[in-house]
Amino acid sequence: MLENIMAGFQEFFSISSFIYMNLGLFLGIVFGSIPGLTVMLCLVLFLPMTYTLGAIDSFMFLLGIYCAGSYGGSISAILIKTPGTPHAAATMLDGHPLSKKGFTKKALNIALKASTYGGIFSALVLLFLAPQVAKVAMKMGSPEYFLICTFGLTIIAGVSGKSLVKGIIAGCLGLFVSFIGMDAMSGNTMRFCFDNVYLYGGFDLVIVLIGLFALVEIINRGKYKKDDSMLSKSNDAVETLKHLDDGKFTKEERKRMRMPKFISSLIGVIVGIIPGTGAAMASFLSYDVARKMSKHPEEFGKGSIEGVAAAESANNAVTGATLIPLLTLGIPGDGAVAIMLGALMINGLTPGPNLFADHGTTVYAIMIGLIFVNLFMYIQGKYLTNLFAKVVKIPTEILTPIIVVFCFAGAYSIKDSLFDVGISIVFAIIAYLMSKLDFPTIPILLGLVLGGLTEKNFRRTLMISDGSLSVFFTRPFSIVFILLIIAVVAMIVKTNIKNAKAAKLEEKVEV
Repeated sequence: MLENIMAGFQEFFSISSFIYMNLGLFLGIVFGSIPGLTVMLCLVLFLPMTYTLGAIDSFMFLLGIYCAGSYGGSISAILIKTPGTPHAAATMLDGHPLSKKGFTKKALNIALKASTYGGIFSALVLLFLAPQVAKVAMKMGSPEYFLICTFGLTIIAGVSGKSLVKGIIAGCLGLFVSFIGMDAMSGNTMRFCFDNVYLYGGFDLVIVLIGLFALVEIINRGKYKKDDSMLSKSNDAVETLKHLDDGKFTKEERKRMRMPKFISSLIGVIVGIIPGTGAAMASFLSYDVARKMSKHPEEFGKGSIEGVAAAESANNAVTGATLIPLLTLGIPGDGAVAIMLGALMINGLTPGPNLFADHGTTVYAIMIGLIFVNLFMYIQGKYLTNLFAKVVKIPTEILTPIIVVFCFAGAYSIKDSLFDVGISIVFAIIAYLMSKLDFPTIPILLGLVLGGLTEKNFRRTLMISDGSLSVFFTRPFSIVFILLIIAVVAMIVKTNIKNAKAAKLEEKVEV
């Protein structure tokens, strides 16, 4: 193995590899940080560039876009409360409050360092454990995937705010939205489409994100009129910061982030190995775990450094992990990696069990390159952070129209459809009404992300077992996930009972 690593390093180490890698990283950060301009869009747009490149140069370019796009989504999530990518929604929960407190550069630095940590963690797992990890993943099937998704839905309890009931209602709304469109299993049944052809494909996650978080923020800003002192919510990007913070961490803060980064990176790798799950699930799952493990859970949602570190470590740890099933089994972990599959095959590399035997040096060069991709992402992010942080000093009168234009352009660009722009406006109105009624919006996103996966794997399981539920209790991995779900639900119930007793005690004291 050591010989393969050394040979791979020699093949990777060329000027062209570093040039294309850094070009991809810059494009990935730009596309990831602008709401609506997704990593997938960037990969599709620039894929033709790789047709004339060699296998390593083309893969370094695409990996640069992929990894930097995962990090780039945190920039707009922190600065303007608008996730550039779906999985940055978890980062937004604490990143934006931290920015509003006057720690913009600190929030951006946490996101960058945690992203780099998670990326390198998964790259090392890919380099040293890929074949072994893939064998374990292959033993898991639809029953395990369903239970993982069900376990993911328990996160709703952690992002429901003061009312668990309202959080569950919002989560159910997200699940309902995920069912709209063509039945993925039969392919011939339309659900809740009302004969509207635009609804046949369901709702794209990016369009929903734009409405739930970006446009609703614009609506909320517009409610307030500026006074002479300029101290209004509509100008919070300027008034919360008289000058940019230095972005440095204390020794205590570094210590607090250490464990969340490690645990979240581990979660990101596990989720990333399972095809079809994605970084959004990993980031929310790790965020919830970090909140449960934290000694300061009360800070989550209000600007917790642990929350930002956990979410960003997880979503970037997914990037390397998704390559494990691709390179070892020929199964792309998500849509972005599926595009990379095409780049491999163009260069005569057929992913699967024989790839390591037939093209071992090239494969190891790609895996070593992923480590350098994350290192150079850190360098680019470090020198661009000062530029990004200055966005908060742009007056709202200028920033708001720019955000609106990008939001509408992003919503339109997904399918070149004005209908999607209308859908994003509808979701913005829904989010606005829910905020007035104190309903959380994050559970809607969770329901939408996990709804399709949960249904698909549950129905596949029933088809495999001829409708019998006993399959969940006869497979080792299924039993482990069932026990995890029971433990988490029991913890949630215990916490709610404890909070209810505390509330009653406070009422008695006040009386």
